[in-house]
Amino acid sequence: MKRLQVAIIGQGRSGRDIHGAFLKSEANLYFQVAAVVETDEARRRRAAAEYPGARCYGDYRELFGQTDIDLVVNASYSEMHYAITKDLLEHHFHVLVEKPFARNYYECCDLINTASRNGVRLAVFQQTFFAPYYLAAKELCESGKLGEIRQVSIRFNNFARRWDWQTLQKKLGGSVYNTGPHPLGIALGLLGFDDNLQVVFSKLDRVLTSGDAEDYAKILLTAPGKPVVDVEINSTDAFHEYAIKLQGSLGTYRSTYQKYQMKYILAGENPEQPVIEESLEDENGLPAYCSEKLNLHEEEGTYDGTAFDAGTRGLYEDLYLALTEGKPLTVTCEDVAKIVRVIEYVHAQNPLDVKY
Repeated sequence: MKRLQVAIIGQGRSGRDIHGAFLKSEANLYFQVAAVVETDEARRRRAAAEYPGARCYGDYRELFGQTDIDLVVNASYSEMHYAITKDLLEHHFHVLVEKPFARNYYECCDLINTASRNGVRLAVFQQTFFAPYYLAAKELCESGKLGEIRQVSIRFNNFARRWDWQTLQKKLGGSVYNTGPHPLGIALGLLGFDDNLQVVFSKLDRVLTSGDAEDYAKILLTAPGKPVVDVEINSTDAFHEYAIKLQGSLGTYRSTYQKYQMKYILAGENPEQPVIEESLEDENGLPAYCSEKLNLHEEEGTYDGTAFDAGTRGLYEDLYLALTEGKPLTVTCEDVAKIVRVIEYVHAQNPLDVKY
C-alpha cells in the first residue's frame, strides 16, 4: 500500500497533538509526514526532531512547486483557515483543513468552488462523525428502537476557565467556533443535514472566559417532521453527565463519549391505557394519580475508541480512499458548510462587544 506524502501546517495542539500524533502512530497505515510548516522557530526545531526526514519550513508558501506532496493539513490559527486553504487549493494541493471550516457560509462555498475549479480534493477535519458514540446514536435513531425521536440533547460542557487565543473574537475564537463544530455537527447529522433546518433559539454569553468571545452557548434546532435538538456548550456545568441524549416514544438513551445507558419498551408488551374522563380513584376510593409499572428493558455498554483515536483514524482512512480511489467523502464539505451557516447565524443573533 502506497503511503501518501503529507505536509502539516502548524504545530500547536491540533497540528502536533492530534494530526502529528496520529500520523506518527502505528494506527496510521496510509500517510507519511514529508514536511512541516511552523512559524515559531522553537517549534520548528522540535518538529525536525519529532518527524525524522521531514522538511521543515517557516512559511507555507515554501511548499509551492513541491510535487511530492499529496496532501496538506491546514492546522493554522482559525482565522487563517480560509485564506491559507484557498491559496493551497489554487496551487493545486489537496487540503484537509481543521475546523472551523471558515468564518461564514460564503467562505465555505468559495473554498468548495475553488477546489472544484482546480481539480483537487478538499476535506474538513470533523472527526466526530467517525466517533463510535456518534455512529451508535445515529444508528439507534434510524433503527426505530426508541420509536419516534422527539428530542435530542447534546452537551459539550465542563466547568473551566480559558484565557488563550481561542477566547478572542479576532482569532475566530469562542465556544461556538472552537468546540461548536462537533456538537452542531452531531445535531445536523442527526437531523439528516436537512435543507429546511431552523435555528429556533440561540443565546451566547461570556461567563468565565478571560477573552471577549463566548464561553456559553444554547442553541435549539429543528426541521419539519424532525425532533427538536438542544445543543449546549457551557463552561459553568460541573455536573456534565452525558454528551448525547435521545428521547423517543419507546424509550431514552444517553451516552458519554465512552459509555451508554438505555431504557425502552417493546411494542405490544404494555397494553394501551384507555382514557378515563372521571377522576381517578384507588382501590379505597381515594384520589389517585396515573400509575403503572411498565415492562422496561435496560441496556448499557462501552464504546471502543473516542473522537480523538477512532474518529481521527476513520477520517484519515476515508480521505485516503477518496484520494487514491476517487471514493466520495463520508463528511462532505457541503454538509460542513451547513454547520458554519448555523454558527454564522447564531453569532448574528447574539453580537458580543469586541474588547481586543
